[in-house]
Amino acid sequence: MEFTIGGQLEVRITPADVGKRVSVRRVCETGPQGVKFTDTVGVLTSWDNGVLSITRKNGESVRIDESALVAGKVVPAAPARRRGPAASFEELSAVCARAWPPVESEPLGDWRLRAARGFTRRANSVLPLGDPGMPLDEALRRVEQWYGERGLPAYVQAATGAEGTQELLCAELEERGWRREVTTEVRTAALAPIGDLAADVSRVRVGRDLDEAWLSRYQRFETPGPHVLQVLRGGPSVWFASVPADEADDADATAGGSTPPAAIGRCVVDGRWAGFMAVEVDPAHRRRGLATAVMTALARRALDEGASAAWLQVESDNEVARTMYEDMGFAVHHLYHHFRHFRSA
Repeated sequence: MEFTIGGQLEVRITPADVGKRVSVRRVCETGPQGVKFTDTVGVLTSWDNGVLSITRKNGESVRIDESALVAGKVVPAAPARRRGPAASFEELSAVCARAWPPVESEPLGDWRLRAARGFTRRANSVLPLGDPGMPLDEALRRVEQWYGERGLPAYVQAATGAEGTQELLCAELEERGWRREVTTEVRTAALAPIGDLAADVSRVRVGRDLDEAWLSRYQRFETPGPHVLQVLRGGPSVWFASVPADEADDADATAGGSTPPAAIGRCVVDGRWAGFMAVEVDPAHRRRGLATAVMTALARRALDEGASAAWLQVESDNEVARTMYEDMGFAVHHLYHHFRHFRSA
């Protein structure tokens, strides 16, 4: 990381650069071994009273005393993508939203208030793409009121890590007492290689609707009420896949027909995009390639519909799933965070 001009370290950022992506070097320790430095890269979200706030790609906010700065510069808005289909944040976030539709929604300027009786944060959070049409504090009061009327906690889904994402909004939410509860990676990949994987898809059943058996494997709700089915069935072109437990392997050939599937998955095709969701495998059947088989079978259906790019979402602390998707060619495009407001006592 180069900070020098003619061999001299130089701070080339000012408060006028708030909102830009920067790279800074600062003193982190001074001791008998000399001075130690650390580097931080992210969006400069504030510079007030001698303190800088920088939001990193992962959504973490770092506060730096300007007296500790030894170098700093503005850097390109986002690093060059090395693999995966090209996509803007605006395009991909809209595709993701259409694939997991709420039961009810209401505009707030360019924002979208979404609710589905509490089924998943994605369907019960604000999608703040653009301007709410009013000052932020007023908009957030309206958000809390709207969700409070429905007996739901107020969440705002905001993104970091790509050109056009919402680091400034994340910092403003944190300043107002909103805290991240979960961080999710949005990953993308070329679709054809997934459809070409050497997976045994002969046991995968793919259809347009989900049944009670599929729902019995999906463990994201207590009672599968109409609101759950409305979300799962919603989207431009929806496919469901399952591997019956009695066909998962030869050892299970005697399993009863009422047994929940060994594996399930959901795919939503939307133009060039195929989104993969709800990929779950019975713990007793893991490490047998069933998740890969489900995704391969769904990818082939999506390819038949003309899709060419794939996306999925995975929580940042799910190491097993992240490793599997990395091996399949999925690269991180951006991250989003669900912020919830916590009032001080």
